[in-house]
Amino acid sequence: MSFDMASTVKTSTDVVLKVEHVAKSFRLPTEQASGLKQAIINWARGIKGYREQQVLRDINFEVHRGDFFGIVGRNGSGKSTLLKLISKIYRPESGKITVNGKLVPFIELGVGFNPELTGRENVYLNGALLGFSREEIDAMYDDIVEFAELEEFMDQKLKNYSSGMQVRLAFSVAIKAQGDILVLDEVLAVGDEAFQRKCNTFFEDIKRDPSKTVILVTHDMGAVKRYCNKAILIKDGEIIVSGSKTEVADRYTVENLKQEKAARKETEDSNATNEYATGLSAEVPLLVVKPTNNLMGEAGRDYAFEVEYDHAEDRTIYMNLTLLDQGRGGVVFGERFNLRKNGHQVIPFTIPTALFTNSNFRLMASLHVSKDKNSTENDEMIAFTNENNCCDFIIRGNYGEDNYALVNNQVMSCTCLQPELATPKK
Repeated sequence: MSFDMASTVKTSTDVVLKVEHVAKSFRLPTEQASGLKQAIINWARGIKGYREQQVLRDINFEVHRGDFFGIVGRNGSGKSTLLKLISKIYRPESGKITVNGKLVPFIELGVGFNPELTGRENVYLNGALLGFSREEIDAMYDDIVEFAELEEFMDQKLKNYSSGMQVRLAFSVAIKAQGDILVLDEVLAVGDEAFQRKCNTFFEDIKRDPSKTVILVTHDMGAVKRYCNKAILIKDGEIIVSGSKTEVADRYTVENLKQEKAARKETEDSNATNEYATGLSAEVPLLVVKPTNNLMGEAGRDYAFEVEYDHAEDRTIYMNLTLLDQGRGGVVFGERFNLRKNGHQVIPFTIPTALFTNSNFRLMASLHVSKDKNSTENDEMIAFTNENNCCDFIIRGNYGEDNYALVNNQVMSCTCLQPELATPKK
């Protein structure tokens, strides 16, 4: 069987969008001169009256014909500004953007719709705003209406539509517009369940059309993995990951974990009224579970973490470790370890992730004093990890992406790498 490599290699002629060294900033006013005199005084004092906010820095990437290209990043990273630059709503301060083909931007559904006009009139109005002639809109009209499933309502005023009907019409105009490059900003989760299934089928079809190119901005990493063949991740106005959709989606999840934990800690610190954080006390001023290496682990390789604690009193204690599956819910396992030493200690552990499927996990710890060697019913809990002190991590691998259970029913357990510090509690 012969295989034509040339047919699969994309050349420079296939590039439909090229972004080269693009940067963009905005001037944010800090104070306003009340008159000419104040403006002159500010100028003499070197007061600009504004500050520069650098939104994008040296952005470079290419999109080829037939790509389903994802742009992801947290709020405020610069994604929407980049789309507006691509769509020629903004102009870059430096760099160059080259578009080969007719680009149809849908940065916000329903922009340009007039509630006093009928559905039919709004389709023609929206199409005209996108640069289509009346003849071109005539050719697209039946497909738009059929996809929106609004045939009997098109001669009613838009203000009489339900919000769901308006969204369906706007989305149908967006995806049925016959352009070469379709730019979509957070518009996938629209309509009811049946309409979403219809949209999913459309996107599966457009993925297979080598003449159509889609640029998708979304926070839905499931959509990135399902539809995109390439992606970039933007953070603080810079591309930090480019290429592999899986790598981009997983790194985005890691960045979210970091930001969420930092935000929770900042909130707790600002609201703190006690000397000790939630779950801690004078007896145990420190208890934290943290990854030894990265927040993301690979299925099949043991995931390493450590528990750090400081037990100030001379009492025999034990520790509970609990692993939660945050992606699907439920407790994966709970284990107890006798702690051999008091004072400040750091104990390394590993988990056998060969039994895991892809998900997000949380490791929590609590310290207890045993009251009865034959029962734990009356044991005293003296410390526990709050959301800021537990270990959130991710496991990713090539298997189990769509599996909603552990790979098998084997018993899971942690391994303490320093038995002189902690041993399993019977």
